[in-house]
Amino acid sequence: MAVVLGERLSARGEFVATAESCTGGWVAQVLTSIPGSSGWFDRGAVTYSNAAKVEMLGVAEGILDRHGAVSEPTARAMAQGMQARSRAQWAVAITGIAGPAGGSPDKPVGTVCFAWAGSEGGCEAQTCRFAGDRAEIRERSVRHALQGLIERIDASGRFA
Repeated sequence: MAVVLGERLSARGEFVATAESCTGGWVAQVLTSIPGSSGWFDRGAVTYSNAAKVEMLGVAEGILDRHGAVSEPTARAMAQGMQARSRAQWAVAITGIAGPAGGSPDKPVGTVCFAWAGSEGGCEAQTCRFAGDRAEIRERSVRHALQGLIERIDASGRFA
């Protein structure tokens, strides 16, 4: 998926940036493992703490207070903040509970929120619940983030 994403971005002359929490930079690592990724990957931030989300991405403290770190509003703010702080036309954000602890009845382990900010100014968010252990939840999150980027780039109608 990372190769396909790179091809899509290269063909468009566009860049992607990542804002990651529970995946700890795994999306950025997967993307930068592709030779030539400097032509379409701009930057990534691991914003694991709430303070990092506020300081590095500009997530409003009120969003975190009202919705929590694992929420679609926070994921949207992360993606939009990363996009605003980079030269990327596309940004993806991931924030979740990979476990084994940290879950609640409302947000059990495996709850992961994603947001994709696009080149046309839109930002979509989605919450998934993944089964498995910490490693499986994180891996599924990386795959879902990449698939979501590819789908949104393809749907933007500018890929030939």
